[in-house]
Amino acid sequence: MQDREKAKKYLNTLCSVKPNRRTGSPGNRAATDFFASRINEWDYAVDITPFPCLDYETGKISLTCNKQSFEVFVSQFSPGCDVIAGLVQVSTVEELESCECWNKILLMYGEICVEQLMPKNFVFYNPEHHKKIYTLLEEKRPAAIITATVKNPELVGSLYPFPLIEDADFDIPSVYCTDGVGKDILVKSGEELRLVIEAGRIPSAACNVIARKNMSAPQKIVVSAHIDAYWNTPGALDDASGTVVLLLLAEMLRDYQGELGIEIIAFNGEDYYSAGGQMDYLHRYHQDFDKIITAINVDDVGYKEGKTAYSLYECPDETGRKAREIFGRYDGIMEGQSWYQGDHMIFIQNGKPAIAFTAEKVAELMATITHSPKDTPDIVDYGKLVELAEALHSFIT
Repeated sequence: MQDREKAKKYLNTLCSVKPNRRTGSPGNRAATDFFASRINEWDYAVDITPFPCLDYETGKISLTCNKQSFEVFVSQFSPGCDVIAGLVQVSTVEELESCECWNKILLMYGEICVEQLMPKNFVFYNPEHHKKIYTLLEEKRPAAIITATVKNPELVGSLYPFPLIEDADFDIPSVYCTDGVGKDILVKSGEELRLVIEAGRIPSAACNVIARKNMSAPQKIVVSAHIDAYWNTPGALDDASGTVVLLLLAEMLRDYQGELGIEIIAFNGEDYYSAGGQMDYLHRYHQDFDKIITAINVDDVGYKEGKTAYSLYECPDETGRKAREIFGRYDGIMEGQSWYQGDHMIFIQNGKPAIAFTAEKVAELMATITHSPKDTPDIVDYGKLVELAEALHSFIT
């Protein structure tokens, strides 16, 4: 089978699991099983140690006032509820500080909802003003929360409306809606509303798939992508495409006899609220970081428009020269701008040199396709995935 045909088969397999590849779901386990079974064929030591996580299921979601219904969506990992309570509204942190919303339904809109809140316990990036909002909400204890959010592609990508809160460590029920629906709800201030959320968190398990060669080597190269997908999206570019590159590269390296160790990681949790797989990897293998000479991450590659772009982070001059010389041989690969939203950041934050690969048009993707049902295999150029795997093989060997 030709590499392009393999890439197509791999990607369609990853995008067809049910319900999808969200961490903790049956589809996610099917994806990691598939990845591990393939890479096992090529003489790697494969680690699939599980870590605990949560899946999530939903049923009926409704918000009503008298006989009027409002279209709302459940925030992922929200507890269920059946609440009848008066409506209180806030649009700023200052208004939240002064409001009396205990046991009420709280509508948040406007300035306070401009950007998605980082999960409470997210260690990689957690602004103080996000922490303050969580603290105030937990002190005020509304019975439930409605967040009305605007279209904001620069901050939250293609999602509209977007969930202000996605956090299994936050236990106040919440839903979200468009800013237009928020205005309709706002006129009901002081009236009683009923919010019904049929939903539940499901204890589950997931795993990274870590494949290694030449484990006794004093130095190693790490190549990663994330195998999970955002809630209810096929995740073709984000990041089935990167996962396919790992599989193609792993087969190309099946007979590798070089001096460096090779570590190929399908991370599980980049689109999960707590980055569970990344945290598990750091917890179990942080002591081995001294061996890493370069960490390479592949995410959102293969878009049919534009080229594949790479960027360098804290790389020694020799590594930078080698990267530019080798990747410059490939017509579909270019040096692009720095990009700080992928799994390469866990290595950079721990002082390791890194190279990130993504689409040249990643900003366009983030604004229109990423984290949406539009992220489907038909927007992927399989030749670009093969080209990148070949370029990485040349760089490593």
